[in-house]
Amino acid sequence: MKTLKLLGLPVLLSVFLVLLSATDPSKEIERIHDSANVLKAFGKMKESIPHDLLESYQGVVIIPNLLNAGFGIGAKRGRGVALVKLPDGKWSDPVFITLTGGSFGFQIGMQSVDMVLVFRHKGVLTKVKNGDFTIGGDISAAAGPVGRSSTASTDYKLEAEVYSYSRSRGLFAGISIHGSNLSIDKSANAAFYGNDMSSQDIFETGKSDHEAVRVLKETLNAL
Repeated sequence: MKTLKLLGLPVLLSVFLVLLSATDPSKEIERIHDSANVLKAFGKMKESIPHDLLESYQGVVIIPNLLNAGFGIGAKRGRGVALVKLPDGKWSDPVFITLTGGSFGFQIGMQSVDMVLVFRHKGVLTKVKNGDFTIGGDISAAAGPVGRSSTASTDYKLEAEVYSYSRSRGLFAGISIHGSNLSIDKSANAAFYGNDMSSQDIFETGKSDHEAVRVLKETLNAL
């Protein structure tokens, strides 16, 4: 009996550590901070994402350190956050997402880029439940106009469903996202918000008082 009791303590400690790590939101907090830093970096560029584009469009996805790798045929994978406009014009709390797949042409080697996707309609994001969607299949995407104001580029009528921006080493990088798959990162959402919050619930609220979320929204509004 004493042996069993002694063996029980390490087992209980192991179970406790596993449960603790499963609910530890430190990785998710870091992802939100990284996303805010991506927006800050874009804001410092001479030719940035036009402010009135963000004003008129309803959703945004930020993916720090999107990994592009390939030998002949490229592939990509990255984790980020998505936000949509609430009825009052403010941004929702961030939903954690994953971007995978897709080819960007012939390449040998590896490259890391920061990516921002701006969505014309928020329903494209809010309707993603247990599934996902493919960019270039379910929705189309185009390289976004640059400049402090989109009116500086008269060729753009801001009619694309998704505009994409990618940045590498302080410069814009022409990375295609055609064929990429965007999905909800349920485990990350559960770790940060709790198991009782679905992605739809998160998209419908902006009540998080977490400092990282506050900084992210402030940075987005400042672009």
